[in-house]
Amino acid sequence: MDHMDVKAALQKTLSQRIMVMDGAMGTMIQRLKLTEEDFRGDELADHHKPLSGNNDVLSITQPAYIKDIHLQYLRAGADFIETNTFSSTTIAQADYALEHLAYRLNYESARIAKEAVEEVTQATGVRRYVAGALGPTNRTLSISPSVEQPEFRNITFDELVSAYTTQAQGLIEGGADVLLVETIFDTANAKAALFAIENVFTELNTTLPIFVSGTVVDLSGRTLSGQMSEAFLISTSHANPLAVGLNCALGANEMRPFIANISLNTTDYVLCYPNAGLPNTFGEYDETPEMTAGYIKSFAEDGLVNIVGGCCGTTPDHIQAIAEAVKTCKPRELPTAIREGCMKLCGLEPMYVGKHTLFVNIGERCNVAGSRRFARLVREGKYEEALNIAKEQVESGAQILDINVDDGMLDGVSVMSTFVNYISSEPSISKVPLCIDSSNFAVVEAGLKCYQGRCIVNSISLKEGTEDFLEKARIIRQHGAAVVVMAFDEVGQATDAARKYQICERAYWLLVKEVGFDSNDIIFDPNILTIATGMKEHDTYGVEFIDSIKLIKTNLPGARVSGGVSNFSFSFRGIENVRQAMHAVFLYHAIKAGMDMGIVHAGQLPLYSDIDPELLELCENLLWNRDPDGTEKLLQYAQSHRVSNTVEAAQTEQWRNESVEDRLHYAIVKGIDTHIVADTEEARLCKDKYPRPLNVIELPLMKGMSTVGELFGAGKMFLPQVIKAARVMKKAVGHLIPFMEAEKEAANEDVSERSYNGTIVIATVKGDVHDIGKNIVAVVLGCNNYKVIDLGVMTPCEVILRKAVEVGADIIGLSGLITPSLDEMVRVAKEMERQGMTIPLLIGGATTSKAHTAVKIAPHYSSPTIHVLDASKSVVVCSALMDQSSNREDYTEDIKEEYEDIRVDHYDTLRDRKFLTLEQARDKKFHIDWSEYPGTVAPTFIGRRHFQDVSLDDVIKYIDWKPFFDVWQLRGRYPNRGYPKIFNDATVGEEAKAVFSDAQRLLKEIKTANKFKVVGSLGFYQAQSVGDDIAVFDETGNNLATLYGLRQQMVRSDQKYFPCISDFVAPAESGLVDYIGMFAVGVLGAEAMCRSYELENDDYSSIMVKALADRLAEAYAELLHVQVRTDFWGYDKAEEMAPSDTHKIKYQGIRPAPGYPSQPDHTEKLTIWKLLSPDDIGITLSESLAMQPAAAVSGIYFAHPKSYYFSVGKINNEQLMDYAERKGETVENIQRWLSTICDTTT
Repeated sequence: MDHMDVKAALQKTLSQRIMVMDGAMGTMIQRLKLTEEDFRGDELADHHKPLSGNNDVLSITQPAYIKDIHLQYLRAGADFIETNTFSSTTIAQADYALEHLAYRLNYESARIAKEAVEEVTQATGVRRYVAGALGPTNRTLSISPSVEQPEFRNITFDELVSAYTTQAQGLIEGGADVLLVETIFDTANAKAALFAIENVFTELNTTLPIFVSGTVVDLSGRTLSGQMSEAFLISTSHANPLAVGLNCALGANEMRPFIANISLNTTDYVLCYPNAGLPNTFGEYDETPEMTAGYIKSFAEDGLVNIVGGCCGTTPDHIQAIAEAVKTCKPRELPTAIREGCMKLCGLEPMYVGKHTLFVNIGERCNVAGSRRFARLVREGKYEEALNIAKEQVESGAQILDINVDDGMLDGVSVMSTFVNYISSEPSISKVPLCIDSSNFAVVEAGLKCYQGRCIVNSISLKEGTEDFLEKARIIRQHGAAVVVMAFDEVGQATDAARKYQICERAYWLLVKEVGFDSNDIIFDPNILTIATGMKEHDTYGVEFIDSIKLIKTNLPGARVSGGVSNFSFSFRGIENVRQAMHAVFLYHAIKAGMDMGIVHAGQLPLYSDIDPELLELCENLLWNRDPDGTEKLLQYAQSHRVSNTVEAAQTEQWRNESVEDRLHYAIVKGIDTHIVADTEEARLCKDKYPRPLNVIELPLMKGMSTVGELFGAGKMFLPQVIKAARVMKKAVGHLIPFMEAEKEAANEDVSERSYNGTIVIATVKGDVHDIGKNIVAVVLGCNNYKVIDLGVMTPCEVILRKAVEVGADIIGLSGLITPSLDEMVRVAKEMERQGMTIPLLIGGATTSKAHTAVKIAPHYSSPTIHVLDASKSVVVCSALMDQSSNREDYTEDIKEEYEDIRVDHYDTLRDRKFLTLEQARDKKFHIDWSEYPGTVAPTFIGRRHFQDVSLDDVIKYIDWKPFFDVWQLRGRYPNRGYPKIFNDATVGEEAKAVFSDAQRLLKEIKTANKFKVVGSLGFYQAQSVGDDIAVFDETGNNLATLYGLRQQMVRSDQKYFPCISDFVAPAESGLVDYIGMFAVGVLGAEAMCRSYELENDDYSSIMVKALADRLAEAYAELLHVQVRTDFWGYDKAEEMAPSDTHKIKYQGIRPAPGYPSQPDHTEKLTIWKLLSPDDIGITLSESLAMQPAAAVSGIYFAHPKSYYFSVGKINNEQLMDYAERKGETVENIQRWLSTICDTTT
């Protein structure tokens, strides 16, 4: 089987089942208790160094042992066995003075594994595979071995590439089917391995599937070199691995949140082979095969993995248990795209640049040409001080750091390597991606070879011709970097829009077609050139640049646009107020045109809306070349406004004469902290306006932050400016905190002893570093006697939930500013549901909304999930959730109904509905493991029974009065929602009391005169599901009827299952005998009473009768369901539930009705009537299949504990035709009955 066939065979198998890796080679070797002589064997008997512990050498000295271990794992069920080559590099073998054997070790190990694989493949008929293992070595490119020398490395990228080249050659030529770069604790090492593998593929003219497996060293979820798992995926994605995942360091239970994160963030197959738990005090592993298999099975059941196995401490027994546990589980389905259309970069943390990303600020100060201070420090070798410049930029909001050391007096290669190594030693800087910036490609390569993240290279161009361009581009792609392309070619620099675009288009297709670049990784710099130079031909440079952006964004899909903004105003150097205004105007329009990022000192930019109107007009005229005298006029403006520092300061301080509220607002919006403490104190002392310190926060300070949010959203403010505003706000709040604490003390509250209103854990979610809004919420809640535990920023899901459990939190609050935060919030909600948590979840932050919470987050968590607009609303929401009376339930029910309405409106109004094919939807049916299901309890009878003497008193207890008030359009609001609290509602309470009183009088009359008769039919039958339908049998197995089902097909947000009611009944192939129930109940006599009232023109009483009859029919349906659960079927005999709780569906099982969301087809009533004959007791169907009397209810009982109500929603023509064919009906007839759910456009 050649290598292309291997990949195709793997993809086919992985689409059908979960595949299994082997377990630990080292654990099995240890069991052999080999001696030094065993390790040496005959060949190395006289070797001058000890070899005990060098497991890899056994492939040469004791090959039979290694082959036997492989065979044990293969016979246990492993699909892949790893070669015994974890340390078979020249680097690792140098410790034993065996580096000269590196190639042979790899070749022999692969050959031995291949022999074992072929032997078992032939014996079983199931194809097995050899995974050539490339370990991490015992050196690291990203971490210095010397604390005193953070820039020092004891290995180079080139040395690692050389070592991995030898290893990869030996593995491939020895017969490996797959190359596995594993146990990655430093992604830079892995990038060297991947670089070497690509070189070997080219040299040998072959390719193999690549697996990449990282190692998170502790519960932080980071590698030893500090990368988050998402960043690790981004850093290695350029190698296009077939599978990615995690192994070693942790047991399966501890690894779960991290493998879940991998699964959510890759389109590759996911592999996971954890240790057998965590080592005990003796370094041994205590987790049994059953325990490990149980954990891994839960991964499989939740759709997280495609390949599973074991690492340290696992044995063939573990692998056998794992293989058995996952054999019936479906493999994880590969997402078609993750953050489609995004450029993915990373340092220690991920960064995504997509269509919803705001302008990206590339920090410009680590550039010897742009910062005199940086240049001086680098020339003097003061790298640690230079590092502070980088740190300041990140703290000020730079999302990417530009590093440029091009200077004739510097050794660029050495300086770039040294400074990047320094950056790697400082996590607060290295968390962001770098832009390696140099016109010397050797310097670019030096930076790439030191960097574990995924960076940008700035830049290459076509000025040296196509071949030079392609050569450099291939190297950049092989390192996994994105690239900036300048609009230069062999002729020179492009100045007009047409030629800028022409060059960019040429480069774009060379990169995409010839080099294999993802178009999202291409950034064009169409040359921001200096205007207002006095030369007429330069006057159009601004317009030409903006026009070129539009051409690029329209015609070159995925490409980004960047540029060095300071060039634009270079002719006004030294006149900073003019330059800054020019930059602000230029960026305002360039960003609107589609400019994605730029090298700019954004923290110094004025707000576009705050530029002096005269200066603004001059800058606009210059940019758009509207005024031939524009340059001269701007010079005159600059000269006339170049006033003394004293006058300028006086003019600048004019805002100090405004009211304290206006001053606070101005300071926050402008990011000026000079007077913020004094102004905040002045406001605090205004007791008539602000009786409490908290009021200062809630009113003037929050107003300022609201303005910041509006400007940011409108693109008139940049992230660094927002961060400056947040710091001013934080300083103001910090001043007020001692006064708020003193206020508590004055109220005799002992902070350490007092009883809180509740405990709230809040955090900014992983991937987001913005916390000012969250901090304000914390202050506001704290001032209202809530114990707030603030976990800070970038908080992983598992940390949030662990802390919430640890402190017994009453509420969890999640915050985020940037769009990726929203995805992380969804993940937290899912994990809370998986863990069975019931703590309310609050969602807040600039990018969040009620609609997003309702549509994207709330469906994944069954407990209250509520969007909180801002800090001022947080206390109201938390107070409602902490209310121990039934008010809380009313409040959450209100929210639940409101969010359901939002969801329905959202999906009903979607113009671009997406549907799965029917086959795809069926593949994603609701999963129940019927092999573990003990079977449904048999009902007490099979067949039907009629009930005609039902006690009205028994039924009345089960009336749900809320819909009764809805009939009369009487709706109380929280906290006076529902019966009986509606009577307290200020708006509708009195009317509700009157209507209810009338209802009670009429109900008494009905009972006394026996005017109503409550009747019902009930039936139970054997049943099995057959696809989307349910076959119904009598007790002897004779087929009586078929109930037909409709399956969810329209794609909703992040949907795991596409259910059909048949999913809740054991399938025929399971061999289980299952059951279903049916019922029809009604209230007779209402029509006669209504007619008598209508003859008297008493419409009020007629409506009242209909409303009561309807409530009684629903009440009997509820009562009968109770009797079914506890008696007639008896699958939950222990149920003890108050009638009011039955309305909240807190019981096991469901009773969906034909014509309603879970089965929207009214014609299914015909089957119920065929089996139950409700006509015999007076409940009939009209031609339109309406039940008569109108006060009637029918449905189907499902008993499975996992059954739940759902809405089928819209279906497409494919399912419509399939459903009609199954029912033996015409498509036209079925479409008439299903017209409200048919999407005929698909």
